[in-house]
Amino acid sequence: MRTDFQRDRDRILHCKAFRRLKHKTQVFLSPEGDHYRTRLTHTLEVSQIARTVSRALRLNEDLTEAIALGHDLGHTPYGHAGEKALNKFTPFAHNEQSLRMVDKLEYDGAGMNLCFEVRDGILNHTSKGSPATLEGQVVAWSDRIAYINHDIDDAVRAGVISESDIPQKFGTLFGERHAARLNSMILDIIDNSFGKPYARPSEKFEISIMELRQFLFDNVYSSQVAKAEEHKAVEMIEFLYRYYTEHPDRIPEEFRRMDSTVSQKTVDYISMMSDNYAVRCFTDITVPKNWNK
Repeated sequence: MRTDFQRDRDRILHCKAFRRLKHKTQVFLSPEGDHYRTRLTHTLEVSQIARTVSRALRLNEDLTEAIALGHDLGHTPYGHAGEKALNKFTPFAHNEQSLRMVDKLEYDGAGMNLCFEVRDGILNHTSKGSPATLEGQVVAWSDRIAYINHDIDDAVRAGVISESDIPQKFGTLFGERHAARLNSMILDIIDNSFGKPYARPSEKFEISIMELRQFLFDNVYSSQVAKAEEHKAVEMIEFLYRYYTEHPDRIPEEFRRMDSTVSQKTVDYISMMSDNYAVRCFTDITVPKNWNK
């Protein structure tokens, strides 16, 4: 009843790593408010954008959806703060960990047995990657379009920036509001790529998209609001890494039995944690428990 890519999509959708994304940070650490993005809502927005583009370009929508749903499965708790912490001890990249998640860690260590095209798209969705398929290229650009636009939306909601802070040249090219920006970027990729051996924006849009991304790095990602609690998250993840490498017997059995180094077992365990679970582990290790006879 299902194609191979539909099967891959379903395996990702039903795995534990996908469900954990709802409790993993996107930009703002543990925000007070129901409407800020999490890693899960980001993933769903990427999937929606990518499916729209793929359908318009007459590509394989099932393959596109599978890549999109799986592209961030390897993200650490507290997003890039956790990634920064682990990189202090060992090279870590969330795209590589996402591939490891579907290849080695999920389904009790058996992996998901996904197709090459899905695995390639997951690995190569970052700016440094070079996807082997057009569907992978669509997801890579949909990821950037999604986080640029929803991070602006969240930053405005948080009061970090206002719509008027966004340089006018971006409003002139993309539109003044969230929906208009998304629509113009999506249509540009479709118009520029239809019938071509690539899937990407026009040169003018690509340059401006990357400039808008840099605007976010300068004014949102490095802002006091976004960074206020980051040092605590980094220090907590660093502590957990040191603790579990020094006490590997405290790592769950499902990771200990894998044929990998203690460092890799620790990274695998930490990367599977949600924000809340990382806090619970840290609390269990560091906070004295009440004595009860």
